[in-house]
Amino acid sequence: MAGQSLVAELSSRLQIEPFNAVATGVFVLAVLHTFAASRFTAISHRVQHRADARARERGEPPRPNLLAELLHFLGEVEVVFGLWAAVLLVAITAYAGWDAAKHYFDGTVNFTEPMFVVVIMALAATRPVIVFAESALRRVASAGGGTPAAWWFTILTIGPLLGSFITEPAAMTISALLLARQFYDLGPSRPLRYATLGVLFVNVSIGGTLTQFAAPPVLMVARPWDWNIPFMLTHFGWRAGLAMVISTTVYFLLFRGEFRTLANRPPVRDVEVPDPEATGHALLPVPGWLIAAHLAFMAWTVFNSHYPALFIGGFLFFLGFARATAVYQSQVELRTPLLVGFFLAGLVIHGGLQGWWIAPVLGRLAETPLFLGATALTAVNDNALITYLATLVPNLSEELKLAVVQGAVVGGGLTVIANAPNPAGQALLGPFFGGRVSPVGLLAGAILPTLIAAMVFRLL
Repeated sequence: MAGQSLVAELSSRLQIEPFNAVATGVFVLAVLHTFAASRFTAISHRVQHRADARARERGEPPRPNLLAELLHFLGEVEVVFGLWAAVLLVAITAYAGWDAAKHYFDGTVNFTEPMFVVVIMALAATRPVIVFAESALRRVASAGGGTPAAWWFTILTIGPLLGSFITEPAAMTISALLLARQFYDLGPSRPLRYATLGVLFVNVSIGGTLTQFAAPPVLMVARPWDWNIPFMLTHFGWRAGLAMVISTTVYFLLFRGEFRTLANRPPVRDVEVPDPEATGHALLPVPGWLIAAHLAFMAWTVFNSHYPALFIGGFLFFLGFARATAVYQSQVELRTPLLVGFFLAGLVIHGGLQGWWIAPVLGRLAETPLFLGATALTAVNDNALITYLATLVPNLSEELKLAVVQGAVVGGGLTVIANAPNPAGQALLGPFFGGRVSPVGLLAGAILPTLIAAMVFRLL
């Protein structure tokens, strides 16, 4: 309401709909749970070790401990928001009845993006697509001698740019798989591991802004605000490319001594490296026509990304095609995409009830505070949600529109929940971090590239 302070407006909204406080409280608990997930995992390991020791003392074989398994489940980051969505379902039912709960979950929440991420991740991780991407990037890395540093720099600068064309989830999947095989497998130090993950997440978040159809936070505003490719290239694209190169170069210079060491180090096999070649049977070389077919399936999925019936139907057809061409294919990996999709679905469920406080906050900020506010809010919300809510704020000037989208994409690497593709990167690279990525470690690795991106977008 005009003339009201922010506190007064939020209080008024709570008086009109008290359940807003409950929904936000559940969401805050879910966010805190994501930060505590690694603690649950560590405790579960200790409980299992104690149970195994007691079993050995009794002369019995070790067996899974129920409490340890439950704690391990609570430590799975990908299931956190789904677990708390169940709590939210119970809360809505208790407050407004089962019909209201059904209407919200089945009629109000849009699950198109989570379903799309599942399909595009599965397609991007197939052997023909990885072989094609690796072959293309190898040519670039070869110009730097094919060293780990050359691969690292190539993947982190070119890989994220693919997000502007084949979508950010696909770019994240390809970049993460190649980093696993060409870099993380060499056993880099913990600081370099987290620095790499941080710059990967930030670069993917800003690297999808060359076009208006591939990055979720841009998709949310492109149609309402009439943004097209020339607009994106002029206002976002060149800045994104420059920020990516600067951030990656800075980290390369900081860790150049370790990169020289990695060049002479054999792969470390302490963890299972994601490998699209692993099938259990001999595979024939991937022919060009099969690569073209897989790219066509991806193009169909991207082109129809707003129509689940079409892209899911296309994916079912793809599964049959993959079976028919099994002699060239690795097994289609669905576990990781499904977990990531579940994570995003839970985030969408919670995010849809946070507009009561996010929209008033965004609507009251000037250009620079709006940029900083969008960046900060992105750390605890999916950035597509931030930009979507911005479209609901009336009479935003062009400068404010740019500020909110810039803030949303710049902050997209700060946490796992900040950008839709981040859970995919965490799931694929998690084994190299002891199975769990530390939220504090990720934040530390992403701060520098986030600051660099912020300066490029706001000062140039």
